[in-house]
Amino acid sequence: MASPAIDLVDFGIHPRSGFVSSEAPIARLPTEWETWEAILDDATRSKLQLGAALGLTAAEKAKSETWRARTRELPLLPITILKNSEILLSRAHAVLTYIVHFYVHSLPPDAEARIPLPLSLPLLQVSAELDVPPVMTYNDDILSNWTLNEPTSDGVPTTSNLRSQRSFTGVTDEEEFYLAPVRVELRGADALRLIQESLNHISLGGEDTVARVTNCLVQLTPVFQGLKEALLSVRDGCNPDFFYRNIRPWLIGGDSNPNRKWIFEGIERDPSLKEPIYLSGSSAAQSPLIQALDGFLGVEKARSSLGADSSSITQSTPFAHRMRVYMPRRQRNLMAHLTETGSALRDFVESTNDAKLSAAYNAALIALKEFRDGHMIIVTLYVIQPSKRLAKEEAEKNGGEIEGKELKGSAGGDLARLLKDFRERTTSALLPRNP
Repeated sequence: MASPAIDLVDFGIHPRSGFVSSEAPIARLPTEWETWEAILDDATRSKLQLGAALGLTAAEKAKSETWRARTRELPLLPITILKNSEILLSRAHAVLTYIVHFYVHSLPPDAEARIPLPLSLPLLQVSAELDVPPVMTYNDDILSNWTLNEPTSDGVPTTSNLRSQRSFTGVTDEEEFYLAPVRVELRGADALRLIQESLNHISLGGEDTVARVTNCLVQLTPVFQGLKEALLSVRDGCNPDFFYRNIRPWLIGGDSNPNRKWIFEGIERDPSLKEPIYLSGSSAAQSPLIQALDGFLGVEKARSSLGADSSSITQSTPFAHRMRVYMPRRQRNLMAHLTETGSALRDFVESTNDAKLSAAYNAALIALKEFRDGHMIIVTLYVIQPSKRLAKEEAEKNGGEIEGKELKGSAGGDLARLLKDFRERTTSALLPRNP
């Protein structure tokens, strides 16, 4: 087994901001790609409506089609210079995926989901450079979708000084939906620091290793409690029904409807490109923090080592691992390291047979399970209950019965089953108490 020791800097992780950049993501591409920025601004300013929304007026439909027509007429811009900067590539991916989601989801629901050449080709090329799918990801709408509310001397973000950069609806509910996970990731920086310290102590060894690792785990429990608190704070600013009906549909990717495949025009123009396989939308399952916590505590028993090459993952790969395809390279590399070193922490705890260490490990697992409970609360409030209310309204309107459907997340997973499975696996990882 490889040494479990890690240096977070190698994976682009800042000690104070974790997986969130230590400075605000750039707010605009250089002038050569201003047409992309401008058409996105226009979509937001025009308050385009979902094509599947009920009661759309003729004027609203015409406004959406006028915007889409302008989008189809955009010039085909090269990405050659963008290739020199991962920062620019990341911004380009975010901008282009927002435009694509605006385009596809403002179409009538029975219209072909054909992405025009001026969007499809550069998005496919940018995605190939970044080795991520050509669809909106957690990195696009969460990790890179913020800026400072007020400038600071060092530019490092804090949970109380944030606002979002991009939006579909322009309302504060959507902004809060984006910023609550950013706050979770920021508070997760302390957890990542403790993971690094624990694994490095285990790697170095020494007489006081058990005491040092125990201390790290003791500190980890209140951090998990803080993560749950930050997660649940979304309830203060985002209305569940508004989210379900007016925000969530924009985020869904091309995997959600097998009868309406996304067609990328012009893909044949670049022989290096491959037909996209993974088109799930942004999902909390793509959060690198959540998967890192599972990997560190030995909850997720990985079946294979998944590194920077996303082609190693197939549709039959377990859902959580498949979501790594949507993570930036360095985040995937950390998951690969935690996978490669296996359950280094758990093995160490078991090998010592130390009661205090085992108790601290179990306490951390219980706190992680409670964090998972927080996810279940949010899914219930923001997806399951609104879905039932909407189904009831539609049944009453149509004079029929409520249809029971398996609820899918924006990334295509069966929500209730997946979350229940995550919680059960966390609980099952608990060590038996020492006599």
